[in-house]
Amino acid sequence: MNFDENTFFREATLRICGNLDFEIALIECLLYLKSFMPADRIHLNLYDRGLKALQTIAMATTTEAKKANIVMPLDEKGQAFLEDPNLPLALIINRPLQDAVAGPIIRKTGQFWDYSSLCMHLVIQGTKLGNIILFAKGNDRYTEEHLRLFSILNEPIAIALSNALRFNELNQLKEIMADDISYLQSRLQPLSEEEIVGEDFGLKRVMEMIREVAPLDSPVLLQGETGVGKEILANAIHALSRRKQGPFIRINCGAFAETLIDSELFGHEKGSFTGAIAQKRGCFERAHGGTIFLDEVAELSLPGQVRMLHVLQDKEIIRVGGSKQIKVDIRIITATHQNLEEMVKDGQFRADLWFRLHVFPIRIPPLRDRKEDIPALVNQFILKKVRELQLPAIPEIADGAMDSLLAYSWPGNVRELENVVERAMILCKNRPLTFNEIVWAGNRNEPQTYVKAHGKSLKLDDMVSRHILETLRICEGRVNGPGGAAELLGINPGTLRHRMKKLGIAFGRKKQ
Repeated sequence: MNFDENTFFREATLRICGNLDFEIALIECLLYLKSFMPADRIHLNLYDRGLKALQTIAMATTTEAKKANIVMPLDEKGQAFLEDPNLPLALIINRPLQDAVAGPIIRKTGQFWDYSSLCMHLVIQGTKLGNIILFAKGNDRYTEEHLRLFSILNEPIAIALSNALRFNELNQLKEIMADDISYLQSRLQPLSEEEIVGEDFGLKRVMEMIREVAPLDSPVLLQGETGVGKEILANAIHALSRRKQGPFIRINCGAFAETLIDSELFGHEKGSFTGAIAQKRGCFERAHGGTIFLDEVAELSLPGQVRMLHVLQDKEIIRVGGSKQIKVDIRIITATHQNLEEMVKDGQFRADLWFRLHVFPIRIPPLRDRKEDIPALVNQFILKKVRELQLPAIPEIADGAMDSLLAYSWPGNVRELENVVERAMILCKNRPLTFNEIVWAGNRNEPQTYVKAHGKSLKLDDMVSRHILETLRICEGRVNGPGGAAELLGINPGTLRHRMKKLGIAFGRKKQ
């Protein structure tokens, strides 16, 4: 039959460049080449210099084509061969066991020892991307003429590979962005609705510290009992930082088994363990450019603490099953309800990691030590639960109901208060909210016991009166001006006088 090289080049190029899916382009090319030379299968490989290995990314026979992810490490002789600047662009390997690269791989895998092959290195702008190998069953199947024809296709195959790799990268970035958007929305939505109640009262000192450290990238350690609102305060630090446009990633270190926490934090490579069917980025990578909040950091295992220390020191991570160092630009906030200092003494927590995390500790007071915040918290939770429960109206609070809440010690802190409010709203339909049965279900005598022990009324107005009177005593009766009661209480002097008049506290001439 008449053979025209231009027609051969054009038709082969159309098949090679006709599809961005490697495997489809390969099978189309293989079927066309079979008319001109022996051709039973074709493989496309990338050269991974980091791993010093060949990675097969696609393969095809005359009946099927598929993507692949087969990594074949090269020995020193194979590495030197591929790095040789004088390496021929294309070569015949009719006896593969004698080849510097193919021989060791065949001996390990036991495959293709009885095949001949044409190997062509794919180069773009002086960079070796990988190679394409055409196989034929049996030895001594290929001639110099076959090699010359195959070599004609080097440029279109290299260009097609380069374009397909870029297309694949774009698709991966698109998937990563979609994954990040879904991941971040699921975690940020609950936080966006939260407000910090008590920043002018019980949490005033805490918020002052947060405003001091938020603009910096220093690690912050939030300490406090379970349920005091550590996550909300961590989110506040992020929102006040220069990273506020970046992601805020939260992970509870105690919520994962020791065997899974590494994968969750650092990610993993495909095939790194049973069930790792795809590459996964971990929380540190997701937090790049933003903040990662590690709740219950005391639950990290000792090996996990070592890896955490590496991240703090070098700002680098390695995925499980990988070898590549990945740089991460993150701000780390940690939290715990445990005494890390005691854990260090007991050998349960690494001292070097403790020193790294303890740069700027913030202790959050329990709710029982800031009861002045309870009325505002209750109002916030009522508004929040009206939306969540889709109630038709905002319920009122029964007279005296707040006194019950103020008398309770709240071992579960703010979280327990929120649950109590929600339960009251479910039980007290179409009537004012009461909390007596809920709060005192396990300890009905606590309010009476507290009153007898302390000899003080727990009514809100009485507590406010006592607080104002104590402040006036400290200020020697002065309401306004520098060092006056209004300044110490953080309110307008007119507002304070109005409150004192309402509570029957004398001031000015009336006090005479």
